[in-house]
Amino acid sequence: MSVIAIIGSLDTKGAEFEFLKNQIEQRGHKTLLIDVGIKGSDLLTPDVPAGEVSAAAGENLEELASANDRGRAVAAMAKGICEIVAGLWGEKKFDGLISMGGSAGTSVGTAAMRALPLGVPKVMVSTVAGTDVSDYVGVKDIVMIPSIVDVSGINRISRQVISQAAGCVCGMAETEIPKGEDRLLIAASMFGNTTDCVQAASKALEAAGYEVLIFHATGVGGKTMESLIEDGFITGVLDLTTTEWADELVGGVLAAGPHRMEAAARNGIPTVAAPGCLDMVNFWAPNTIPTKFEGRLFYEHNPNITLMRTTPEESRELGRIFAQKVNLSTGPVAVFLPLKGISVIAMEGQPFHSPEADEALFSTIKENLRPDIPIHEMDVDINHPSFSEAAWKELLNLINQ
Repeated sequence: MSVIAIIGSLDTKGAEFEFLKNQIEQRGHKTLLIDVGIKGSDLLTPDVPAGEVSAAAGENLEELASANDRGRAVAAMAKGICEIVAGLWGEKKFDGLISMGGSAGTSVGTAAMRALPLGVPKVMVSTVAGTDVSDYVGVKDIVMIPSIVDVSGINRISRQVISQAAGCVCGMAETEIPKGEDRLLIAASMFGNTTDCVQAASKALEAAGYEVLIFHATGVGGKTMESLIEDGFITGVLDLTTTEWADELVGGVLAAGPHRMEAAARNGIPTVAAPGCLDMVNFWAPNTIPTKFEGRLFYEHNPNITLMRTTPEESRELGRIFAQKVNLSTGPVAVFLPLKGISVIAMEGQPFHSPEADEALFSTIKENLRPDIPIHEMDVDINHPSFSEAAWKELLNLINQ
């Protein structure tokens, strides 16, 4: 029998959560009710009262209620619920998690869900589920269900939505994942301009007995890769496409945030890194590019993606950032520099070929990298078979040290 944790503001939506609780229990499951409201409920008695949630955030519940500051209360309960659910999950007190709410309730509920590992059933019934929910979901496997009507009372529509949501989380908790040939995982970063390199390396690594997870370096791809590394899934990292840092620095649309390249470094995961595609910043269609970049060198990758060449000054700063992130490494790491082109379009004769920018990038990496970290300079482009082979062989060497 599974236990489904329910997160809710019981002071304002008690009837809705009572209905959800009953629907889950009628399906033969137990419930663990967690209150994230600040005024208490006369209808339901939670298993984890709101006072415990606020205390986990370092806040007093009575003070939160008397302050009459909704923003402060939401922030506190979101912080506290992350601590609560992480602890309960560690103690194996529940098997799945469900919540309901408007924008504030969604913020609190999904904060709890993002604090849990991949694979834990997570269902959020939300009034904002029909919009862009990327900030709520992050890189976690959260199922967002549109509430259709406000989560305010039980009616013909909400009865159906809540019942089916209960069935969703119960079904997920009941599902047995079929066993496969679970091999050690290697994470690899790839972009269209490094495809040949990464795919060749992936085939070789899989032939060596590993399973390779390839992440497209589109912002969410890098964030997801970092998250899986942080959660302990990954044995080695082939980070040959670090282009997301160009978007982060210059202001492109595919940035992965300021912590890209940190998870493997801080967790001691063997890594081979290269400055793949740091020659380009990504934008959408040409008419979306900010006017401040007028006069720069652009390349139409496809009708929806426009690339902008990084300047020598930007490349110098990217080299410093790249070295800084690699220098965080607590485990075995190596850096590879493809001197004849860091992408398909940066090779000689291609539109982004810029010896000055490449030299700024490479020299800054070498000047700032820790002396104990090996640098492999290769007189080929990043997609040359010899570069791919050298990189994957070095990763196996680092893993087996």
